[in-house]
Amino acid sequence: MKTIGLTGGIGSGKSTLANWFLEKGIPVYNSDEQAKKLLNEDESLKNRLIAEFGIETYKNGVYNRNYISSIVFKKPEALKKLNKIVHPAVFRHFNKWLNEQKADYVVKEAAILFESGSWKDCDAIISVVADVEIRIRRVMNRDQVSAQQVKNRIKNQWTDEQRIEKSNFIVHNNGGINEFKQEFEKLFLELQQQYCSK
Repeated sequence: MKTIGLTGGIGSGKSTLANWFLEKGIPVYNSDEQAKKLLNEDESLKNRLIAEFGIETYKNGVYNRNYISSIVFKKPEALKKLNKIVHPAVFRHFNKWLNEQKADYVVKEAAILFESGSWKDCDAIISVVADVEIRIRRVMNRDQVSAQQVKNRIKNQWTDEQRIEKSNFIVHNNGGINEFKQEFEKLFLELQQQYCSK
C-alpha cells in the first residue's frame, strides 16, 4: 500500500482536496485533526507537554491552544520543542491507522508534512499551491482573523517554492472552485493509473 502525502500552506485548499479524495473512497488520514485529538486524549503526551510548557498547557483538562500559540509563534525554539514531542505521537498513530486500511493507496494530509519530516515516509507528494495574497484573504474570511495573524502563521511554514521542489504532483488553486475541481479530477485519474492494481 502506497502513502501519498498531501500538503499545502494555510488557505491553499488542501483540506478541500482531501475531502474530494474521501468522496472517491480513498482513505485519508488528517494529521492536524488527529494531532488535536491526541493532545487531549494521549496521557503520556499530555504529561510531557506539561513538563515542558507548564501547568497552563491544559485548562480544565483541555489543551490550551492560545497559551501554547502565544509561546511558540514568538519563539522558534519553543515551536521545535513542541513539534519534537507531538510529531512522534502522530507518527505512531498514523502507522497504527495505516495497518487497518485496505486500499491501493492512502492519502496522508498534513499542513507541515515537510517541516515535520514525515514527507520522507511518503511514496509521493501532492502540494496544493496558491498565491500568498489569495491565501491570506481566504484565511481572513474563514477564521475572522487579521492579515497580520495569517502572515505570522505563514512565516512558520515552508514556501510554495520549497514545497514544489520536493513534490511529485502540484495542484494550483488560484481560480474558482470549478477550476480547482477539474485539477483534482486530472490528478485523481493520474494516481489511479499509477497506483491502482489493474
